[in-house]
Amino acid sequence: MTYQERKSILSILSTVLIFAAFCAYKYQQYPEEGLTQAETFHYWGTFVLSLTLGSIGAHIVISSFFRIYFQVSTGEKVPGFSDELDKLIDLKAFRNSFGVFILGFLLAMGSQAFDQPSQAMFIILIAAGFLSDVTGSITRLYHYRQGV
Repeated sequence: MTYQERKSILSILSTVLIFAAFCAYKYQQYPEEGLTQAETFHYWGTFVLSLTLGSIGAHIVISSFFRIYFQVSTGEKVPGFSDELDKLIDLKAFRNSFGVFILGFLLAMGSQAFDQPSQAMFIILIAAGFLSDVTGSITRLYHYRQGV
């Protein structure tokens, strides 16, 4: 298994674990019924901001440890460049990831157009962000294994 394949698998696993752990943590803090609109926006805004920052930080730490582990365990040097194939795979992964997020964004805005609660919009946006990240990693893994 190549470095890129291992990195894609690690990205999928870490994204799922970080998201699940964060949602379990924040679920315990979910306020009771009868929230005002200001409280709803404050809770979900804090949720999105802390999930984004925490996820970025965790991915940086996990990626750093993975590079060190890969070098120590295999004795190979981590690839320091990306060739044409890597760039093409990254573009395809970005395209698929972006498409999933845009679809989620449109669904979230549609929920507001059909007078759904504000929580629905935030939940759809958060789920779209999560699914777009997983879609990008799965696309990378697929193309590294099957080719372009």
